[in-house]
Order: sequence, then structure tokens, then C-alpha cells
Amino acid sequence: MTFPARLAVASKNAHKRREIARICADWPVTWLEDADWPDVDEPHATYLENALAKALAVSAALGVPALADDSGIEVDALGGGPGPRSARFAGEGASDQENLALLVEELGRAVGRPRTARYRCVAAVAWPEGETLHAEGVCEGSLVTEPSGERGFGYDPIFVPVGFDRTMAELTDEEKDRISHRGRALTALGERLATTG
Repeated sequence: MTFPARLAVASKNAHKRREIARICADWPVTWLEDADWPDVDEPHATYLENALAKALAVSAALGVPALADDSGIEVDALGGGPGPRSARFAGEGASDQENLALLVEELGRAVGRPRTARYRCVAAVAWPEGETLHAEGVCEGSLVTEPSGERGFGYDPIFVPVGFDRTMAELTDEEKDRISHRGRALTALGERLATTG
């Protein structure tokens, strides 16, 4: 396995697709955009299982390798939740705003508990023959209860990465991509692809 000549991005999330395009801009691949890929559920208990399910399904449907990721926020005061269910924390079909509001509400009830948290991402590439390769990235931080910033998406307005005094939603794209869970996972995956052959 090495960098495929063509690679589909197995995500319909526009925010995530933009981040992947920025982070992987130097990958020597031709990106397949706006392909007719299938909707894939994320019913699994781990990021890896969800990422592989998406990558394998899209790769099989299109007949080309596919890149997918699954990510979430792990809040220590919530026992590591919502984790792989971060996108559905407030229920199936919940918006980013609804998920964010519920997490702020939960933090308000967790008086005296630590506000530490981390973003975790697993990125995977799958080939039509069923081969896969994956990597993980983590970004440690803490949470605030007053959302701040207009950039990013998801829980970024309340997540302050270690080493910063601003939320993820207040960082520039370059700052975020360098330290984010997705940036680290995709960088590690790119390194694995470059050295696997």
C-alpha cells in the first residue's frame, strides 16, 4: 500500500471535507469530489470501526480507495463521553448548535468536576480489495461554558487546546490544522502511506 492515484473522501460533512482538503493538500493524489457515495451509518462503539465502515463502503461502491475519519470529544467530567456519539449527543439528526448547547448544559451540572477534555480522531483509507490503513490523533484541552469564536465547527467554540488561551473556534486554519486531532491523524496517516509500499 502507498498513496493511491485517486482517492475519494467518504464524508458528506462540508466542514470536515474542507479541513481534509487543507490538511492533505500535499498528498500526491487526485481527489474525487462530489461522487455519488452511499450514506453509511455510524452505529459502532469505536472511532476505528466507524471510520473503517465508511471507508470500506464508499471504496466498494466507487471501486477506488476511500478516505474516512471518525472523531469526537471526550469529556472527563462525563466519563469520557460523548465520544464516538459526539455528532448525535443531542439525538439523531441533532445540529452542531444542539449538541453544543447540551454539552454546555451538562457541564453546568458537573460542578466541581474537572473541565479537561480531548478531541480524538481516527482516519482510515480503504481499498476496494478490502485492505485498510489507519492512524489516530488526539488534541488535549479544557472546556469553557461560554462559547467563543466563529471558526471551526462542532464543539470548537468551547474547546481550549493545551498551549492556547483561545478556543479552537478562535484559531486560524493554520493553527488549528497543526494541533487538531484531525490534523494529527491525517498527518500520521500520510506518513504511513508514504512509508508503506
